[in-house]
Amino acid sequence: MFDDILAAIPFGIILAFTIGPVFFVLLETSATKGFKSALIFDCGVMLADVIFIIVAFFSTSKLLETIKDDPSFLIFGGVLLVTYGFISFIKTSKSFREIVREYHKIEIKRGYGKLFLKGFLLNFINIGVLLGWVAFIVIANSITSSDDGVVVFLSTILIVYFLVDLVKIVIAKKLKSRLTPRIIFKTKKIIALVILGFGVLLLVQGFFPKEKELLKEKLEKISPLK
Repeated sequence: MFDDILAAIPFGIILAFTIGPVFFVLLETSATKGFKSALIFDCGVMLADVIFIIVAFFSTSKLLETIKDDPSFLIFGGVLLVTYGFISFIKTSKSFREIVREYHKIEIKRGYGKLFLKGFLLNFINIGVLLGWVAFIVIANSITSSDDGVVVFLSTILIVYFLVDLVKIVIAKKLKSRLTPRIIFKTKKIIALVILGFGVLLLVQGFFPKEKELLKEKLEKISPLK
C-alpha cells in the first residue's frame, strides 16, 4: 500500500498545477476574497472531483469508450464554459465601481454558499476533468499491486491535490496587499477570458475530432522523446 501512495503523489502534484479554469479562479478568489473564501471554493471543486471519481470508478471501460467516440460531450462542456466566461466578462466590465466599494469595505459579505457552488459547477461542467480521472483509474489499475490499490491511489491523489491547493491559496493571499481595485478589475476580466478560451478549445476539439487526432499524430511523430 505504501508503494501505491508513493506512486500517486507525483500525479496529485501534477493535477494541482494543471492549467485550467479552476486553477485561475482559485488564485483569483484567494487574492481578492481571502483564504476562507478560496478554501470554500476549493471544497466545491473537490466535491465535483469525488463525484467524477465515483462515476468513473464504477463504469470505467464503458464510459471511456463513450466519451472517446462522442465529441458531443466536448461540445456540451465547451458551450457551458464559453457561456460562463462570456457572462463573467460582461458582468465584470460593468462592475468596476462595485469592486472599488468592496475594496474599501471593512467587512465584505463572502457568499460562501455561492462560492462553493461556483467551484463545484466550474469543475463539474468540464468534461476534461472526467476524462482525467478515467485516465488515473486506468493508470491505477496497471501500476498498483495491493487489494485496495486503486482506492488508495485515487485517495492519495485527491489529498495531495488538496494540500498543494492550500499552498497556492496561501501564496495568492499574500499578494492581496499589492492589489488595487484596477488590478482586481483587470484580473477578473482576464480570468473570464481564460475560461472562455478553454470553452472555445473544447468546442474546437468537439467540432473537429478528426483534425484533433491528426494533430496529435503529427506531434507524436516529431516528439523528441521517441
